[in-house]
Amino acid sequence: MLKKIPKLLSPELVCVLMEMGHGDELVLADGNFPGHALHTRVIRYDGVGIPALLDAILELFPLDHYAPHQAAFMAVVDGDPTVPEIWSTYEAILAKHDGKAAVQLEERFAFYNRSRESYAIVVTGEEALYGNVIIKKGVVKPGDR
Repeated sequence: MLKKIPKLLSPELVCVLMEMGHGDELVLADGNFPGHALHTRVIRYDGVGIPALLDAILELFPLDHYAPHQAAFMAVVDGDPTVPEIWSTYEAILAKHDGKAAVQLEERFAFYNRSRESYAIVVTGEEALYGNVIIKKGVVKPGDR
């Protein structure tokens, strides 16, 4: 065990976060997401919801402010009446860690394509529909440590 690393973060996930460079993206996927079909680097977090995991990751993970958006949510498919209430939870967590974080909505298949290009996908036990989020890694600046 180490000090100051949130207990929810596994050694495998901390390693991935450390390996990622500026501009790399991490997908936090709900339990319905086809992570293994899209990527070879998949970390399983079954039984864990995305809000707690996102909060823990953002303790360590700087967001990329050279990009216009630091996070992306999977947009609701046209005609689907689902209202993703979890998005407001994600927005609050992002704001808690980075008050300037901006989010974009990504069409479902564009989200899948972007996930293929991500550094890794973390498949969680999140049950909320459209609960997927991509975060883009920024740089650690002097004084951030």
